[in-house]
Amino acid sequence: QVQLVESGGGLVQAGEDLRLSCTTSARTFSSYAMGWFRQAPGKEREFVAAISKGGTTTRYVDSVKGRFTISRDNAKNTVYLQMNSLKPEDTAVYYCGAKIASNSGTAYTESRPYDKWGQGTQVTVSS
Repeated sequence: QVQLVESGGGLVQAGEDLRLSCTTSARTFSSYAMGWFRQAPGKEREFVAAISKGGTTTRYVDSVKGRFTISRDNAKNTVYLQMNSLKPEDTAVYYCGAKIASNSGTAYTESRPYDKWGQGTQVTVSS
């Protein structure tokens, strides 16, 4: 059973940075496309960023482009989300998802394809 564990969340002020990590127990981590999603109180879970299993393709929601960067380290079975210049509207629980992918160049921006999820990590940005 593949497990995903997010970490790195916390309380920061607007303009500050955080780096989220998602470490998996998957022995074949390099077979998985990975994604970050977030859910704010009273709102649906939304896509934030995704990376293909090969690491060559990344996708971002428009609201985080230029501020967030997704990356992966297959040797550490970990995907990262570097979040810079955080804004109060970035406040949410952040989840990572994993999907075994046959295509090395596809980054999935919809939540439905992902079949493994972590428990989430809270990010709170104060103004």
